Amino acid sequence: QVQLVESGGGFVQAGDSLRLSCVASGRAATWNTMGWFRQAPGKWREFVAAISWTGGYTYYKYSIKGRFTISGDNANHTIYLDMLSLKPEDTAVYHCAARDGVEYEMDPSKFTDWGQGTQVTVSS
Repeated sequence: QVQLVESGGGFVQAGDSLRLSCVASGRAATWNTMGWFRQAPGKWREFVAAISWTGGYTYYKYSIKGRFTISGDNANHTIYLDMLSLKPEDTAVYHCAARDGVEYEMDPSKFTDWGQGTQVTVSS
């Protein structure tokens, strides 16, 4: 059974920090790349960051690089997203996703498995 379970979302003030976590199990735990996407109300799902276990690299949506950091623990099939200096425009449901490819990929349709998401709300 494929499973990705996110946690760590919440309601915060602008300038605060949050850490999101995602644990993979089943087929999702075997994929090479895990990442984070987010979807705000009325908007498309957008790429945030990803980590490649085999390649040993991370990559980010350009506009959030420097504020957000993705990291992971391959042995425990877990990834994290550390978010600093949060802004109201970061408000969204954050989804964890996984895929088998090793190349850079930001298209959500190329990710095979998805979690249900965790809500992040940033108040001004």
